[in-house]
Amino acid sequence: MHRTKYAIRRLSIITIRVSVLIALAVVFILPSSPYLKQIHAEFALQEARVIAVNDGDTVTLLINGKKQRTRLIGIDAPELGQRPWGERAKEQLAGILRQNRWMVYVETDSVRIDKYDRLLVYLWTKENEFINERMLNDGYAVLFTIQPNSRHLDRFKKAQRNAREKKIGIWGPEGLQERPFDYRKAHPRN
Repeated sequence: MHRTKYAIRRLSIITIRVSVLIALAVVFILPSSPYLKQIHAEFALQEARVIAVNDGDTVTLLINGKKQRTRLIGIDAPELGQRPWGERAKEQLAGILRQNRWMVYVETDSVRIDKYDRLLVYLWTKENEFINERMLNDGYAVLFTIQPNSRHLDRFKKAQRNAREKKIGIWGPEGLQERPFDYRKAHPRN
């Protein structure tokens, strides 16, 4: 009797370990596999089509047939009036989205809507590239976190640090002279 209970327990532990290994393989080894949509569904990611790039951190998406203006969480791209960096950031974001045929996966965080009625989002490509992070890493945005939406803060800090160390984009010799937040304070919308 004792051996039977031990054998059942051991089999249960082995089954759990194998299940965990399979799940990790699906998430980390097969990111561009047919299972990607299933993984995205498990993590509440929604597929969306980009219908407009408004600036370097704001896009309009078509989600479930509904047009929705969205703001990328964790980043602050130069404003269009911050020449030439505002337009460059917009072009960079548009280029990333164009490469992905204007299709993205949308992830939200704790606070879903901002005071301008924009959906707050993290954007991912079907190949699992994190667009918000790439904008920081390529030097086209600065870190801008508003709590409690900070799920990917460590990744964002690392990406910005990388761009600064490489002195690329807004961190280069002819880089951005004023943070977007400060620019907006000095140039309020009418």
